[in-house]
Amino acid sequence: MAGRGRPPKPTALKELEGNPGKRPLNKNEPKPPKKAPKCPSWLEPEAKKEWRRLAKELEAMGLLTQIDLAVFAGYCQAYARWKEAEEFISKHGSILKTSSGYIQQIPQVSIAQQNLKQMRNFCSELGLSPSARSRLNIENRGGTIEGDEMAELLASIPKADDFVKSSE
Repeated sequence: MAGRGRPPKPTALKELEGNPGKRPLNKNEPKPPKKAPKCPSWLEPEAKKEWRRLAKELEAMGLLTQIDLAVFAGYCQAYARWKEAEEFISKHGSILKTSSGYIQQIPQVSIAQQNLKQMRNFCSELGLSPSARSRLNIENRGGTIEGDEMAELLASIPKADDFVKSSE
């Protein structure tokens, strides 16, 4: 049975956005290693290009892990099929005249629309849409955070000496 309402946003996205809802984050959410899966050999060539274009950046943001293979592969495959349909439309036009004289939309228009819709759904799952990016707040743009997370958290807390120096 499907759940009600919107699907929950991944905790990694909430953290990158600064937890705008201020609701408690799920501390028991499974956290797979932040390592991108290997590009599947069965993807279309254009899908593989899209995979290579985005995988490292998503991995660096902590949004792509080994278990996200199917979602990311689905996005890349939908991208490849959308691009193929759009290129066909650009080359041949979006309408044709049937043998009986009627004007009809070519099938590639609906193929492009369906794949664009799938891409949009995958984009919201992966945080790839422009609106999702505008909500992200990533300080370390160079890659993943290395080292002991607790030590880094404690280092970011202001110390009493900092307040004394600022008041002088």
